Amino acid sequence: MTKKINSADFKAMAELRYQIRRYLRFSENAARQAGIEPQQHQLLLAIRGLPDNLKPTIGVLAERMQLQHHSTVELIDRLVDRNLLCRLRATDDRRQVLVKLTREGEEFLKTLSLYHLEELQSVGPKFVKILQDLVEHVEARISSSNKSRTIYPQRRQKPRKDANHG
Repeated sequence: MTKKINSADFKAMAELRYQIRRYLRFSENAARQAGIEPQQHQLLLAIRGLPDNLKPTIGVLAERMQLQHHSTVELIDRLVDRNLLCRLRATDDRRQVLVKLTREGEEFLKTLSLYHLEELQSVGPKFVKILQDLVEHVEARISSSNKSRTIYPQRRQKPRKDANHG
């Protein structure tokens, strides 16, 4: 990819980020209006929309949510208390705890998801256009460049404090 970036690139990326943030803000508000926190809604959706090859374990859900294990457990606890989720033992490995939506959780998520789908019908075409334009612009620049590889600057890692050594 070419090492040059122009004003159109910045504008396209900023517009994409803006539209994504607008949708996320819509989603956050919709969840709160429905009576749950946005991360709780995201967890319900992550469980219901989990790829078939994955089991809804706390570890898998923590990864899908990009949260720490203990934060995921807290979210699950709150949703279990509201009867939107339940915990089950895996049949093939009784040590493994699986998380499942209850009937009430299924209905709750269905209602909230229908509202989200209506919003996506409205904003979806704009997302698609912005992404297509951005990808096409980048592809055109790549094909016109000498295809040299861009070297991204390394982020400096902060020294990690060991839990046992300060």
